[in-house]
Amino acid sequence: MIQIAHPLVRPTSQNHWIEQLVAPDRVAPAWESALHHLTWSFIRFGIRHQHTLEIEGIENIPTEGPVVIVANHGSHLDTLLLGSVIPSSLRSRFTPLAAGDTFFKSFIQSWFSSRFLNLRPLWRRKANTHGMLRLRNALTSHNDCFLVFPEGTRSRSGSMGHFKPGIGMLVAGTDIPVVPCHIHGTHEAWPSSQKIPSKGSLKLRIGKPLTFPDHPGTGSSWRAISQQLEGEVRELGGEPLAA
Repeated sequence: MIQIAHPLVRPTSQNHWIEQLVAPDRVAPAWESALHHLTWSFIRFGIRHQHTLEIEGIENIPTEGPVVIVANHGSHLDTLLLGSVIPSSLRSRFTPLAAGDTFFKSFIQSWFSSRFLNLRPLWRRKANTHGMLRLRNALTSHNDCFLVFPEGTRSRSGSMGHFKPGIGMLVAGTDIPVVPCHIHGTHEAWPSSQKIPSKGSLKLRIGKPLTFPDHPGTGSSWRAISQQLEGEVRELGGEPLAA
């Protein structure tokens, strides 16, 4: 769903009106927060009606302050699953980071994605460091709960890929808790080749949060963070470390 190998904002010369609509440091009004809560409550009902769920470690997600959730990515269903099971106190500020070239192609699509699901775009080309700094600031100043898929895209085979270093850029040198999660069953229920999801058994394992306050803002540090988080997610899923 997303790629965060690089920072995050499309150049201002392109689709400036979308940038203003989904600015990282934009503060949502009260009615919009209520809409997010209702939307995720509705999705929660649909997920539990259509799928058999097994969830472990939900108590590991902090309910106060900023938090980043990272997970493997096999399907668009991953976002819906995680958004449906997080504590209700987080729903109004649950913010999935999504591929701008998929979910923000037009004004109408951007409005729906941002206002109903609270998605924020990650532009996979022509990004800049200023965009990442704006996201870091938004995360801390607004106590957001970001959902990040550090593989950068959905798996086409069901196997987990390597995490990209952008996740390290987002959290290095901060006390923001990063919660690793492993999701099983979403690729089988809704692979990229399938237009709508089918019923299935889904399993979500949530690990203990990690922080990275002592990591400097360097490329090697970002890669070390992404590798550590990848290892944590693989361990949760019982997957071997990739070569």
